[in-house]
Amino acid sequence: MKRTPKILSIQSHVVSGYVGNKSSVFPLHLHGFQVDAINSVQLSNHTQYEHVKGQILKAQDVIDLYSALKDNNINFYDYVTTGYVGDPSFLETLARTVSDLRTKNPDIKYICDPVMGDNGHFYVPEALLDVYRETIVPIADVLLPNQFEAEKLSGMKINNEADGWKVCDWLHSKGKAGTVVITSGEISGTKDEIISLASFDRGATKVRVSIPTLPSSFTGSGDVFAASFLIWSHKLPDDPVKVMEKTVNTTYAVLSRTYDSFKDLENPGSAEKELKLIESKVDLENPPPVVKAELVQ
Repeated sequence: MKRTPKILSIQSHVVSGYVGNKSSVFPLHLHGFQVDAINSVQLSNHTQYEHVKGQILKAQDVIDLYSALKDNNINFYDYVTTGYVGDPSFLETLARTVSDLRTKNPDIKYICDPVMGDNGHFYVPEALLDVYRETIVPIADVLLPNQFEAEKLSGMKINNEADGWKVCDWLHSKGKAGTVVITSGEISGTKDEIISLASFDRGATKVRVSIPTLPSSFTGSGDVFAASFLIWSHKLPDDPVKVMEKTVNTTYAVLSRTYDSFKDLENPGSAEKELKLIESKVDLENPPPVVKAELVQ
């Protein structure tokens, strides 16, 4: 019998709504992955609401959780994924955890979404930037920053597509990342589309995707993108163009359904704009072909 792939997913958790592990575990389960989740934070809801309460895990918390997994010999994983982390010491501990996971399975793949901010501002402590740059980037197999995060990590401004590829090359050069995807960037010169740039095989294969813009902002879309990328890169390891098409179309389908649910409301709030993840089950399994990916080289 074929072994079920197993993932350790270290991301945020919210009681209500869909971000972090609440956005990623469901699609992964739908596609037959076994997911063990460590919640880097536990919040009532995501931070775009007026009121937010909850807890942030510290370094010792993840040490305690992982040490028990190790002591029980249940720490074999095919993938480890990380997303939102709210504490620098926790992020540093993650690096040591990844290194230890590699002693258990040298073939484990580390997929990192370096969640720091978007639209020109941080929404985590800025002290995390140096930890990502100096400790996490060198050990990740896959990096999935948005434009803001890619610029902060590299120290380079992305004004156009050529700049984007230079940043991808820079991130490749700083560690073992064979794949770098700038998940979304406003670099086409028009407000009607955003661009996703994916650099595979340390830059030998480059894929570009143009994505129609939806007239709203969303919270949790990057988490859906990261989960979808893991799913389709696992299922289609030799077809980077199809991986990007499936990933982007999955994410776009969820966002489109979400937008359709509130577009006629006069003043939709955070609750009305929560991702329609469960309602998108069919699209998560088989995304409609809305956008096409283009092989650049």
